[in-house]
Amino acid sequence: MINLKTIWNKLTSRYTDNIDLVDKLWNEIEKQYSKGKRHYHNLEHLEYMMEKAIKHKDSLNDLDTVMFAIFYHDIVYDTTRHDNEKKSADLAHDRLVKLGFPADKAVKCQGQIMATKEHKESEDNDTSYLLDFDLAILGDTPECYRNYAEMIRAEYSIYPNFLYKKGRQKVLQHILSQKRIFKTQAFYDNYEHQARANVRSELEGL
Repeated sequence: MINLKTIWNKLTSRYTDNIDLVDKLWNEIEKQYSKGKRHYHNLEHLEYMMEKAIKHKDSLNDLDTVMFAIFYHDIVYDTTRHDNEKKSADLAHDRLVKLGFPADKAVKCQGQIMATKEHKESEDNDTSYLLDFDLAILGDTPECYRNYAEMIRAEYSIYPNFLYKKGRQKVLQHILSQKRIFKTQAFYDNYEHQARANVRSELEGL
């Protein structure tokens, strides 16, 4: 199992020697992703994505930017709002500038995070991989997928079943309607078939 804090310290050390700032920003990340209502969008989700990023690092053009995007892509998460990605992206840009991350890369990271809102096709290789890391759980084992679906339901526990099911059905139908769920060939080859089977299974059970 990877250690997110170790990865964070190593990543940020390439841009700043301000240990107090590094610790402060890590504590912010840890606090945000550890909030009680985060049943899925938590530190385990970050670990899952980071493992995928490390596994596919040779396919990425800029691993550091993708790693920062993973750390910050869900740092603002409120199931009652529709601007989580925008707020997360803006916060990421602010924090990366403070860390001394190159300005152009901070903007690129901001764009990658914004791309997680709609998961549309991207001409940027690293953005495509980030989106696939984010959705890889869809193509995991049926057991892992069921656990994921249960955790998503728990995050939306404020909504009664009839409302949740209606919204969830719309989301799942949208996923299935896409020509490809996964943007990169590597993830398409390895996860697409199972992802469609998992999503169809959840949809049929609603």
